[in-house]
Amino acid sequence: MNVHRSLKSPEELMAAGLVPPERLAGLAEVASRYAVAVTPAMVELIDPADPDDPIARQFVPSEAELTILPEERADPIGDLAHSPVEGIVHRYPDRVLLKAVHVCPVYCRFCFRREMVGPAGLGTLSGQALDAAFNYIASHAEIWEVILTGGDPLVLSARRLGELMARLAAIPHVKVVRFHTRVPVVEPERVDEALVRALKSCGKAVYVALHANHPRELTPAARAACARLVDNGIAMVSQSVLLKGVNDDPQTLAELMRAFVETRVKPYYLHHPDLAPGTSHFRLSIAEGQALVAGLRGRISGLCQPAYVLDIPGGHGKADIGLSAVRPMEEGCYSVADYRGEEHAYPPREKTGLDEKT
Repeated sequence: MNVHRSLKSPEELMAAGLVPPERLAGLAEVASRYAVAVTPAMVELIDPADPDDPIARQFVPSEAELTILPEERADPIGDLAHSPVEGIVHRYPDRVLLKAVHVCPVYCRFCFRREMVGPAGLGTLSGQALDAAFNYIASHAEIWEVILTGGDPLVLSARRLGELMARLAAIPHVKVVRFHTRVPVVEPERVDEALVRALKSCGKAVYVALHANHPRELTPAARAACARLVDNGIAMVSQSVLLKGVNDDPQTLAELMRAFVETRVKPYYLHHPDLAPGTSHFRLSIAEGQALVAGLRGRISGLCQPAYVLDIPGGHGKADIGLSAVRPMEEGCYSVADYRGEEHAYPPREKTGLDEKT
């Protein structure tokens, strides 16, 4: 499909053959509430003939988003409860989020910040608000890491990114700068020499956390964009969301994690979907997620294992909810499950030849 610019309305999606005309009225209501954007790179990956296409499911709006459950909330992980100044979220002692911008190149239909991002969202920080955010970081010596998120920080120009990095370079106690982004996947051409130079300019340790949810997203162009970062000394980790109809089967999940490792991106977080409004059609049960993650153990390389995490609603932070392989038995003894689900005593109960000799 030959699309040269992002599709940002149900009408444009229809013109590209991604939604039928009879759905326009319902999708217009969705688009009036939540931002829509699908980049050319993602349009190219969608199979219009497949009603269950996993790429379309992530980016093309659905009338299911109009179903709001009682437990869903506008700020599902409690950003606002931990925001001492505009643009800063200080949930953990040694790190802060810096949300300089609230727009993205694409808008994921399951986004936990969907009430805050987009053209009608919180917008880009004003100069005064940005000054206050940097003053907060500078005045809190416990802040070791600054995580730029939003929105997607890599939508900013190389010049703007360089300015942000220069300000962080001037704060001695900040040692690590991390970017959370979809750009290398959804708009890989943005990752050019100027952007790489801007990210490296602060002299800090720089990490890029890449968000992708399906192995098809790791196209040759995306892998080349990641290579430009990694080859220039920028470490990369991954984050994905476990999504019904996208990656909720063992083969797809394994292929995704292998694709990350092949791209020199270390699997980091696999998120249980948050309780964002209108996203219940993406959510599995925690038990289903635990079974999928347990299925990865032993079947694919240890390099490919992400941490399965839940952001506790209300702003209480992340919890590792991967199914534990260990359960206590009698005092000092444990049952340990292997990757096939078979249980073994630890310490072993059978005697060895060495035991018998002693």
